[in-house]
Amino acid sequence: MLATKFEDVDDLVRYCQKVCNACADECSQHDHKHCQDCAEACRKCAEACESYLA
Repeated sequence: MLATKFEDVDDLVRYCQKVCNACADECSQHDHKHCQDCAEACRKCAEACESYLA
């Protein structure tokens, strides 16, 4: 993410939210505990991004 160029912080946060949602969607499809833990962490991060942007 640091190698890309963003106009402002909001664009970076939107990108983070997009990546976290995609990761949560993928990891939630797997039954392994570490995948479920990752999905939960990504959902929380995406929610934090949403709160920041509100």
